[in-house]
Amino acid sequence: MSVKYNAGGWRVAIFAGKIIMKTIILFASVAVASGLLFTNMYTSLVDATSWGSNIPDSIATARDYYKAANPGNFFRLFSPLNQVLGLLALVLFWKSSPTIRLYVGIAFVLYITAEGLTFGYFYPRNAIMFSSAQLSDIALLRKTWSEWNSMNWVRSAMLLVGIFFSFLALHTFYTHRSK
Repeated sequence: MSVKYNAGGWRVAIFAGKIIMKTIILFASVAVASGLLFTNMYTSLVDATSWGSNIPDSIATARDYYKAANPGNFFRLFSPLNQVLGLLALVLFWKSSPTIRLYVGIAFVLYITAEGLTFGYFYPRNAIMFSSAQLSDIALLRKTWSEWNSMNWVRSAMLLVGIFFSFLALHTFYTHRSK
């Protein structure tokens, strides 16, 4: 008795698995980036507003509150995850259409740029507000808080545009697949 194997069926299954994996990674990237965006917006609307409400007392209160944990604990976990997912999406969609590759690439560059802004711009200001500056230096604290508060919206905008391009990549991918 002989059994015929359908080798073509296996290839179809592997191909379908790759497509599913690619889209799951891109959807995961969108989900994590969206979570970062909303957390960042929460920080601007709630935390930063509180920090600047009554300087220096509000900064002193924030310093006491953040002794055990601070927003950095969240961002240090999920920002690198977002970057890894963005890079994976770029690698997995590299051989797709040039348009999809461009959209995923733009999203990835924006996520990396937002993280670069975090290290180069926000960490030094966080250090001033929450550890190094004397509470008696009210002018420095106000200036630092104002700079932080304004630029956090720029960082949020970078994430938003990155998410937009990730969605464009998904839309383009599904539009091409349906043809």
